[in-house]
Amino acid sequence: MSTRSRFLSRNVSSQNEMTDSRSSAANLHHHEPSRARNLDWSQLPPVYVLAAHLSINEQHDVEDVLSSGGAPLTYDVKEANLVLGNISKKRRAKSELQWKGVRMEDINSEDGLHASRSSPASGDSKQTKKRRRLANARDGRGQQALEVFDSSTASETEEDQVDIKPMSQLSLSRVSTLSTVDSSSTIEFKELSPPRLTPEAFANKVKVVKLDWLNDSLSAGTLQNLEPYTIYEARLLPAVEAAVKSLPVVKSVGTKPDSVINKSLHMKEGGIRDIMERANADPKPAVNRYNKRDRIKYAAKQDIVGKSFSSSTQAANRRHTQSVTRPTRLLHQTTSEYDEAVSRALPPPPDWVKGNKIYACERATPLDSPNKDFIAKLKKIRLARLLTLDEIGVRAYSTSIASIAAYPYPIQSTREILALPGCDQKIAYLFHEYQTTDHLLAVDDFEADSALKVLREFYEIWGVGAKTAREFYYDKGWRDLDDIVEHGWKSLSRVQQIGLKYYDEFLLKIPRSEVESITATITDHAKLVTDSDVETIIVGGYRRGKSESGDVDVILSHRNEAMTYNLVDRVVKSLEKEIWITHTLTLNLTNTKRNQQPLPISTATLGRHGFDTLDKALVVWQDPNWPTKKADLAMNPKAKNPNPHRRVDIIISPWRTVGCAVAGWTSGTTYQRDLRRYAKYRKGWKFDSSGVRERGTGRWVDLEGWTDERTRCKSWQEAERKVFEGMGLVYQEPWNRCTG
Repeated sequence: MSTRSRFLSRNVSSQNEMTDSRSSAANLHHHEPSRARNLDWSQLPPVYVLAAHLSINEQHDVEDVLSSGGAPLTYDVKEANLVLGNISKKRRAKSELQWKGVRMEDINSEDGLHASRSSPASGDSKQTKKRRRLANARDGRGQQALEVFDSSTASETEEDQVDIKPMSQLSLSRVSTLSTVDSSSTIEFKELSPPRLTPEAFANKVKVVKLDWLNDSLSAGTLQNLEPYTIYEARLLPAVEAAVKSLPVVKSVGTKPDSVINKSLHMKEGGIRDIMERANADPKPAVNRYNKRDRIKYAAKQDIVGKSFSSSTQAANRRHTQSVTRPTRLLHQTTSEYDEAVSRALPPPPDWVKGNKIYACERATPLDSPNKDFIAKLKKIRLARLLTLDEIGVRAYSTSIASIAAYPYPIQSTREILALPGCDQKIAYLFHEYQTTDHLLAVDDFEADSALKVLREFYEIWGVGAKTAREFYYDKGWRDLDDIVEHGWKSLSRVQQIGLKYYDEFLLKIPRSEVESITATITDHAKLVTDSDVETIIVGGYRRGKSESGDVDVILSHRNEAMTYNLVDRVVKSLEKEIWITHTLTLNLTNTKRNQQPLPISTATLGRHGFDTLDKALVVWQDPNWPTKKADLAMNPKAKNPNPHRRVDIIISPWRTVGCAVAGWTSGTTYQRDLRRYAKYRKGWKFDSSGVRERGTGRWVDLEGWTDERTRCKSWQEAERKVFEGMGLVYQEPWNRCTG
């Protein structure tokens, strides 16, 4: 089933229950401390609270209740024998532990699991799906209401959609009403045998228990039996042996007995012991593992421990917490690499390599690189750095990738890598690894990492960045798109809701023919609201020569400045009228509001905007026509349009700076970045798609000759070339700006 189909099959009415539950859960700590202290939680084994389907405040409230009663709370799930969670399915419980790196195996004995068959309100009976229409589900532009499934009648086959109680039911604040217990949703405490909480019951085991157990224990004033609430039980497996073996022990006269020798891998005898003793004598910050922590930062840091795609800073920080140490990466070079014969075999370096030109805008970067396979692997490492919020690493890898992509020969030696501007020993090592093994360990780690798989899926939602994706995963505890729809739909922005609704369709690539068809329609409507002299330029990946594009970027301009004033609003309204545009996500009139003047009001405004300040609209596009439309509507008046939804950006540029707009929106991401860096450090200017300004005075720099009618550009192609010329750069054709 596609993601869109799954989306349409979700019952978002449960969001009302989840929203109402937040208020009761928020007051939990006002009601529970005194009662929690009356219960002795100290007999419990190490307890871990799952973040799934709990806000960070709700999780902290549960942890407060446990810690106030003396429970041995832990923030490392690998140390826990008892895991509490707001989940109800064995499969989800097992997945949560696997995601967090717990090594275990299922217990198949008859008395091992009592999970959902004996758990209260387990909902094992198979129920049929009941479709209903979401009331008032039309957006501001009259969109069709969504068809969704009612979660109250959802099938048991849909994971985690049944038997998860809203927090209004799970709230611990209900302990104030002890007189009655609903037998349909809870257990009669008097019929339960005393809980089995002896150490033997948890030896080398981990149990995942519903949060209901904690609520019912508080309600009854005594710890309840765990078995009816247990949804998963597993046998813990020993940790993987350390990669670094302990050094041989050299015994000498007068050594201590083995029984009192420290069992650390390295603290044995002789000089090694002396070194470690001195290191242990150094002051260390006191860390209490039971103190509250920033769950997002802590969990995110733990996720990258031991992973080869992490940054050097992260690697340095993890040396004190990691017991498994990989060997130091050394670049092995043989003397043959320096032989004269080998040197003669290498191709002559390009001029930009000889001149050490560090900016991508100073060299040609073709669409197809002879080193594209190696570049593809580097891009995966860069994505890993992006998802772990390593901004420095992302920029460094982008620079290296752009440099390698511009190199016109297949790379044969690490010497070639080290000679490229922006490539260092790290990239040379990666190439050596790739050259000898045909793969990269960092890429293998990235593709196998369960957390990054989920983060990548979230990151691909239109309107969700890397930081937001991490909040979804670590703060909200969401693990797939269904979790977002079921538990967080109302918390999403409108752009994110649209991005999730059309998730699968937005991932589809757009062929060049369709890009041209969409542009032709936009041009027709632009001429309709202006005149036939309007100029339409397709930019982005299409102009760089890509066979398929992720979205469509179109610039509209006119030699008469009055025609571009508020043009984007007029064009969008015309397209909406004929239902080419189904959603308008953003509509910016920044340039119109400043009367289309490139000169900022003051120098204080410099640097306070992003890529540009042009008028633009980000819209969702769908062709309203399809071949069998008449026949389909005749059979079913509510037949849906099968054409995929597309992302389209419509940008408006005044003619005086159209060259800057075309140069900025055409070039690859790193090329755009280096255009701005080059203008800043070489010229003292600020470049963006709305024009060029002096950083010291804020004065507009007229690179395109607009102020003199004799030098005014006759075409946008001429204007773009003048921008390169004015910046002192050699003009590069669009297909030579593919930096990746």
